[in-house]
Amino acid sequence: MFSAIEATVDALTKTDREALKAIYRLSRDGDAHTGDLAERLGVTPGTVTATIKRLADRDLVDHKPYRGVELTTRGRQAAIASIRRHRIVERFLADMLGYAWNEADRLAGSIEHDLPQEVEDRLYVALHRPTTCPHGFPIPEPEMVDIPEMPPLYTLEPGDQAVVAVPGSTVPEIVAFLDTLGLRPGVRVEIVEKHPFDGPLVLRVDGHERTVGQRLAEQIYVRKLDPSEAETRREQTA
Repeated sequence: MFSAIEATVDALTKTDREALKAIYRLSRDGDAHTGDLAERLGVTPGTVTATIKRLADRDLVDHKPYRGVELTTRGRQAAIASIRRHRIVERFLADMLGYAWNEADRLAGSIEHDLPQEVEDRLYVALHRPTTCPHGFPIPEPEMVDIPEMPPLYTLEPGDQAVVAVPGSTVPEIVAFLDTLGLRPGVRVEIVEKHPFDGPLVLRVDGHERTVGQRLAEQIYVRKLDPSEAETRREQTA
């Protein structure tokens, strides 16, 4: 039996789902305005206006002139359900079909919108209920109204340990360079040193010390480990 939110997401068009995801992501950094949405989605302002009207009619967004677009509670749930579906499809492409993690994001976008809710649920179970997508970002639980934020690597301080996540939008040249450093999604890192005045980070990755500049470290995201979890992981790898 599908929930009300799952039924709502199933009834949305591809354009509507992508708009909800974009509004959710933009609103985490401030207001989501129609111009920003048009740029993010690669469509005309007129298309965005029509999309917002459809979503408002479904009580998924609230749009007030000069205040941008806000998701309602139902809208936040629908946006996160759409993100959940995308990340489950990414996991399927990577784990079952063997696609590289940085290819899965692009391919998932052409598959997820034609996927019935029943198939999504079965994929999730077949994949043994994964907790993260191939990039290292969390797969949210159904009907959540928020996804825990993952801060940039550069926000960490010496002694901190974390698990790495790399966005699918990262350019291939950067992905290739990160790979040479061992900085891949799911890898655990420890901050050894942080140079002052926006200087580089020195990390311990798989027993090796690596140096990463501030600009690159701002493009890598992490799930910081609490002290007990960090100690447990240290014992497991000792």
